[in-house]
Amino acid sequence: MLDGKLKQALAMVQKPGRYTGGEPGSVYKEKEQVDLRFAFCFPDTYEVGMSFLGEKILYELINAHPNWWMERAFMSWLDMKEQMETLGIPLYTLESKDPLTQFDIVGFTLQYEMSFTNILAMLDLAGIPFYAKDRGEEWPLIIAGGPCVCNGEPVAPFFDVMQLGEGEDQLQSICAQVEQAKKEGISKEELLLRLVKIPGVYIPAFYDVEYQEDGRIQTIRPNRPGVPAVVTKAILKDMNAYKPPVNFVVPLIGAIHDRAQVEVLRGCVRGCRFCQAGFIYRPMRQRDAEGLDRAARDLCANTGYEEVSLTSLSTSDHSQLEELLDRMNTWVEKEHVNIALPSLRVDNFSESLIEKTTRVRKSGLTFAPEAGTQRLRDVINKNVTWEEIERTCTIAFKAGYTSVKLYFMMGLPTETLEDIEGIADTAHKIVDLFYQVKDKPKGKGSVQVTISCACFVPKPHTPFQFCPQDTKEMLEEKQAHLRAAVRSRKVKVNCHFSDISFLEAVVAKGDRRLAPVLVEAYRNGCYFDGWDECFHYDTWLEAFKKWGIDPAFYAYRTIGLEEITPWSHMDYGVTHDFLVREYQKALEGKTTRPCNKACSGCGANQLLGGPCFEYHQDLVH
Repeated sequence: MLDGKLKQALAMVQKPGRYTGGEPGSVYKEKEQVDLRFAFCFPDTYEVGMSFLGEKILYELINAHPNWWMERAFMSWLDMKEQMETLGIPLYTLESKDPLTQFDIVGFTLQYEMSFTNILAMLDLAGIPFYAKDRGEEWPLIIAGGPCVCNGEPVAPFFDVMQLGEGEDQLQSICAQVEQAKKEGISKEELLLRLVKIPGVYIPAFYDVEYQEDGRIQTIRPNRPGVPAVVTKAILKDMNAYKPPVNFVVPLIGAIHDRAQVEVLRGCVRGCRFCQAGFIYRPMRQRDAEGLDRAARDLCANTGYEEVSLTSLSTSDHSQLEELLDRMNTWVEKEHVNIALPSLRVDNFSESLIEKTTRVRKSGLTFAPEAGTQRLRDVINKNVTWEEIERTCTIAFKAGYTSVKLYFMMGLPTETLEDIEGIADTAHKIVDLFYQVKDKPKGKGSVQVTISCACFVPKPHTPFQFCPQDTKEMLEEKQAHLRAAVRSRKVKVNCHFSDISFLEAVVAKGDRRLAPVLVEAYRNGCYFDGWDECFHYDTWLEAFKKWGIDPAFYAYRTIGLEEITPWSHMDYGVTHDFLVREYQKALEGKTTRPCNKACSGCGANQLLGGPCFEYHQDLVH
């Protein structure tokens, strides 16, 4: 039963379903009968966190152990945070309603930089000290995983353990060591010395960072014997070794992506030079069609979902996609289940894909040309031509689609105002194309093209990590130029807020000196920074000023090709030399072929111990 304080709080908030738990699919265990308790914390709202596939994977995996119990916690929205602080309710998990301080491990996923202050807010609500150095033996082990660990240095002082790479094997090894440490009664220091031997485990306290007078990093060195100078990410060599989860916790209130999700592959072959995920998840590995079909069917049967998303960075690059869709179409129509392909590519879109994914109902069509001119698409290695965009849109219009969403980025390296005009020109040409297609279904008389323009943020472990971000003034000039270049009412333009992008760039490329800035910003009211209505730019600038840090040093400075970066001691498989080569090719406007067509020697194959693909001789150059 919920205690009186919690009932009082829930009566005062807008969406109490975020905080009650009790959803179908939740796992409950007798806490006296488990040896290890794990609180999985998602540093955003319930609706956002319940859309995250990674949590669903680990929730089923850890709870499969009879003596381990993983529970869930999310960041409380503004109204609930106020009630919890007023009534003295500590942050708790949804399953047991126990506060986070009663757990052995409290784990956070770092999915995006703008959630970092929410981590501090959750620790604060739980009554847990922010800094690892301030937490003695009595506190839970605070750990982090997720893509932003690839440069987690701005938040590294807050964590005992950070996990590089893929967590399926890695997290189970950590849990096993923590369970054993409890039984032996060893110290936290001794536990950390054991954990550091697990592949991909990074212990921030075991590394010292020294800086040069100009602010650049001088050295990053281990401060204990036996600690690796460079931490190499953990990886699943065979995706078929782990079946996708077939039991989801079904949310009581609508999640952002409230549907069944099956991860069909991991990694990407494309090599888009701006895309951090495309580099840190290399090499691409896929699951077999037969197992995917079985998992999708079981998941829909167990949850009641009427839509299943075939999830990955690049689903249409799965070599057995047509076979998978054929298998699924033997049952989805009868079960009234819709198939969604969220990551379609312009260059392998086909009439067959439309036919096989619209038998129940149509989803929207979204494509990502990323840049408006061929020159700039070559710079970013998008490997998409106007002819491919034209062919794809023609197929879509003939199939009855009347709206297309196009994603672009603004502020890309070498970008000019002519490239910005190219974004508008691309949209205009698609509008014209709609009216030129003669054999589209009758009654489809009007078209809508929506342009979404994000501000480019240079990210670690990509060829563009060396690049400065465009200044706010430059981005605002380009946004105004784009709006002026759009002449059709059938084209709608959405542009991203540049102040948030600036802060994202600062944190993405930042180092440990930003940790006190994060604390200062949080203490002065900064959390939910990824939400426009909660973003306080001036408060952030004041926090930087108080700690004597110029944020432009991280966002607007070109990084030297041989400079030591905050993430130089983190190895995600792709070599530094390869990133430099790709950066130089970008400046020359030269492209690199996809990994499944030819090996470009990025180094990620070393993680597998052999070639990533079985190449035909005529494809390798």
